[in-house]
Amino acid sequence: MEIEDVSIRYGTTRAVDGVSLSAAGGEVLALLGPNGSGKSSLLRAVAGLQAHGGRIRREGAGEVGFLPQDNGARAALTVLETVLLGRMRALGLRVPQAEVARAMAALERLGIQGLAGRMLAELSGGQRQMVFLAQLLAAEPAALLLDEPTSALDLRNQFELLALLRDLARRQGLLVVVAIHDLNAAARFADRIAVLQAGRLITAGAPASVLTPALLADVYGLRAEVVTGSAGHPFVMPLEALPRAVSARG
Repeated sequence: MEIEDVSIRYGTTRAVDGVSLSAAGGEVLALLGPNGSGKSSLLRAVAGLQAHGGRIRREGAGEVGFLPQDNGARAALTVLETVLLGRMRALGLRVPQAEVARAMAALERLGIQGLAGRMLAELSGGQRQMVFLAQLLAAEPAALLLDEPTSALDLRNQFELLALLRDLARRQGLLVVVAIHDLNAAARFADRIAVLQAGRLITAGAPASVLTPALLADVYGLRAEVVTGSAGHPFVMPLEALPRAVSARG
């Protein structure tokens, strides 16, 4: 995937400003940045849902699966029916058993097969988020674009989901792009990190090279220490918020 000089405007506001970035199948790319930095807008553009300037190329890519922060769907469907719609345009009186098996397999990968008969509207926000991810997986996309997929999940489910995404990238060659606020989760599970601020790409690279005290002060306005954890990944320890005048880029 190649993003070349992409810009997005909402009226007179430039949400994304000349971003160029590349990513390949088999890797997990984490998009980091403060609120309003352009992460969601950029994901929507890559998914083909947002008008933009510049060029986005997905060479050799099949279907792209996009999971927004809040799908908002409360349809009168069961969980299994919802996942089936990831592979079928409509549900008729008879659904091929092979499609049911694929849908159940997607639910099982996320450990939520026990929800198959539940109504979507009965579920918590975190459970619905997992169901819609299962819907994407059932469609067998070449790339997954996920906007804060862990925001409604408890700690264990966050860890399991991010580990699964990394495994999908490794084993199936999927490109996984995740917008996320948890710096340590990004450092733990992403191959590369891209940092946005005010719509601009500040830096991109391996977690250890990107997550530095200087960047955290400049972009997030935090004085922080960055140490190497027991698993060999950088670990961010915030110490204090800096005065806004000190952390502003100008």
